[in-house]
Amino acid sequence: METIRIWHNPRCSKSREAMQLLAGRGVTAEVVDYLGQAPSPAQVEALMGKLGGDPRQLVRFKEDQARALGLSADDERPAAEWAALLAAHPRLIERPVLEVGDRAVIGRPTERLLELL
Repeated sequence: METIRIWHNPRCSKSREAMQLLAGRGVTAEVVDYLGQAPSPAQVEALMGKLGGDPRQLVRFKEDQARALGLSADDERPAAEWAALLAAHPRLIERPVLEVGDRAVIGRPTERLLELL
């Protein structure tokens, strides 16, 4: 069976909804506490690869910290730079993110997680 992993922030209502959705379906997932233990740039870049598409989809640009760092959704950077930035500032990682095997999806709206279940 493929590993199921959720990048979870217990203070985020959408992240808590995602955990309830998984529990309601009897799904057990490994919880990634990315705020308690910051991920490495390699882990973030691997997650970006599983999401596919633009690495900026993983960045919370509306956070005060993003503005303080001068980040914008218009910024053109290689995925490795975004990954290093998010590893250094994990609060900027969008959540929740569900990983199943070699695929991942951001749970906004929460029902998007069902795409991988």
